[in-house]
Amino acid sequence: MEDLIPGLTNDVARECLARVPFIAFPTLCSVCKLWRQELRDPTFHRFRKSTGIAQPVVVVVQSVPDIAQSARPRPVVYRLVIFEPATGVWSSLPPSPDLPFGPPLFCRLAAVGTELVVVGGWEPRNWATTDKVHVYDFLTGEWRRGSPLPDPLRSFFACAAMHGSDKGCRVVYVAGGHDENKNALRSAFAYDVTGDSWKPLPDMARERDECCAVILRGKFLVLGGYSTEAQGMFSRSAEVFDATAGSWGPVEEAVLEKAAWPVTCVAGEDGRMYQCTGKEVIVRLEGGAWATVAELPGEMRLVLNAVAWEGKLMVMGLERSGGSLVANILDMKATTTMTTPASASWRKVEVPPEYQGRLLGVCCLVI
Repeated sequence: MEDLIPGLTNDVARECLARVPFIAFPTLCSVCKLWRQELRDPTFHRFRKSTGIAQPVVVVVQSVPDIAQSARPRPVVYRLVIFEPATGVWSSLPPSPDLPFGPPLFCRLAAVGTELVVVGGWEPRNWATTDKVHVYDFLTGEWRRGSPLPDPLRSFFACAAMHGSDKGCRVVYVAGGHDENKNALRSAFAYDVTGDSWKPLPDMARERDECCAVILRGKFLVLGGYSTEAQGMFSRSAEVFDATAGSWGPVEEAVLEKAAWPVTCVAGEDGRMYQCTGKEVIVRLEGGAWATVAELPGEMRLVLNAVAWEGKLMVMGLERSGGSLVANILDMKATTTMTTPASASWRKVEVPPEYQGRLLGVCCLVI
């Protein structure tokens, strides 16, 4: 067997490679074929996670702020931004050559292993609905085009990713939304990231425009939305797709606490669903009741997005005074329904002026 690093055992060499920050992975992959193969091996990433070396990477669709405050109105341009919670560093993701004007408006983000999948949205220049799929590989630092989202063209659909490297499961699910005539949809699809192929799923029981989704306990849970005949009247119901059974379960009524856009719903690693609502973070308990686990930071007037990873919850929203973008991280492992909500410990995230743009979407990878 060829040595990963001459003069070292492969176990020692593997640990050396594993300790390199993810931002340098493209350089490692370019050194030699053997290193590229090593970084592609699921065992390598399991080792990084088991030893605490792997880092969470939050990816945000964000507008480029007009720091100079130009006198003339400027077209709003969006970009993909990454935030590293471990270091507090913000930076911009390299743009895709196929997206010269930035990512599509209202595109959906999904994290699959070390890859970011960007699905659909509106073309920035003419707001035309797009079916394009773009995949960014954090290992190589390269973009590639994926197979387009099947017809009909859709907007404001639910999207979530299932990832299990041990089982080779790398799937992005899409469901609901509306077509070009503003008809709410029941159809759903699954995208195999490795095979670059889509397959249709059975239709949901109900139309769901502007629905959201999470992967909860290994199943695709589609939340809320509304029908064609009930524009803007959000439902509290949900439907669950079981990939093993290949079918949707019965519609569950009153899953959400409120009939509103469930964009801040996230799945915790404890198998429970959390949501930011009003001035609180709430959790759905066994039996369907919701309980408060934390009060949101007092400086936050409105939560725009939330994302969770390994026992942490990051919320991003508008400041109560001034409307600047603010962000905070909650340790959910130290916060339970037995904790006094007001005593929840939040860590404030510093957001530099150059990253004070509007938010349109978020997801998180652990690399």
